[in-house]
Amino acid sequence: MIRTLGIVVAASTAAALLTGCGGRQDAPTADAGGEVSCEVKQDTRIGIATGNATGVYFALGNAYAEQISAATDGKVKATAAETGASVQNIQQVVGGTYQVGFSLADSAADAVQGKGSFTSAQPVRALARLYDNYTQVIVRADAGINSLTDLRGKRVSTGSPKSGTEVIAQRVLQASGLDPDTDISAQRLDLTKTVDGLKDGSIDAMFWSGGLPTPGVTDLFTTAKDKVRFLDITGALPKLKETNPVYEAGSIPAATYGLSADVPTVVVPNLLVVRDDLDANLACVLTKTLLDRKPQLEQANPAAKGINADTASKTAPVPLHRGSEVALG
Repeated sequence: MIRTLGIVVAASTAAALLTGCGGRQDAPTADAGGEVSCEVKQDTRIGIATGNATGVYFALGNAYAEQISAATDGKVKATAAETGASVQNIQQVVGGTYQVGFSLADSAADAVQGKGSFTSAQPVRALARLYDNYTQVIVRADAGINSLTDLRGKRVSTGSPKSGTEVIAQRVLQASGLDPDTDISAQRLDLTKTVDGLKDGSIDAMFWSGGLPTPGVTDLFTTAKDKVRFLDITGALPKLKETNPVYEAGSIPAATYGLSADVPTVVVPNLLVVRDDLDANLACVLTKTLLDRKPQLEQANPAAKGINADTASKTAPVPLHRGSEVALG
């Protein structure tokens, strides 16, 4: 009863805010149940939580918002916003600030299971699985860092607070026998400040979890290529998989950033997440648009090539939204 009342209050508040912002009555986003027609019949506004401005989430999120509006002839008006990414996105989707959020699969799994950054199970569902994120650990060439254990005592950017990057950074460090709170000088910086810090020498190493190529990392290797290099972190993978089975081995192709060889690393899928009570017809439309407008999304960033109908439904342990189940057949 308490949860139901909270949903009603949140939905009413969101509707009031949307009407006040745009001067028109928007359709409620709460799911009314019933058969899914995969059609939104009333004007609806949604917000999409992305990530850092120089990351792939932000690039694709803005392109996705444009394609949602175009695919529905403006019936669904979508806007994207810069955020701290995964954990924060889930929190804000649950809280009703945004209706859709990008998230790493490990953070989303933690959310539905009520562990890690979440003290209780969160009411979230997946619209679809997207492309894979690559854990990109980059160090200054003159910092004397040749392994993860060499990060001890170093100034390390672990990503924005409440981001998926921060979650993975802490887990990789722990898997390597390091305490993220005491064994490194953690710098909780967004990607832009992180790249600047590696360039000017104010930090020694960085973690970043993102699609390929990440614009900020491209900038780093374009302007400071001889001063930085990637670190192989695959030694941490066995313990990472004990924490969450979504982690897999992968490699960053050399051509991505003009490197001399491929870089072995750890990959994790990305998901689009929503509240479990999002209107099923809206969820269906959003999911279909993601797949139907893939060519346009690829123009925004090549990482979108990893989106496909064969893997879109593979979101476990995060359940698919019932509207997405209809869209994906």
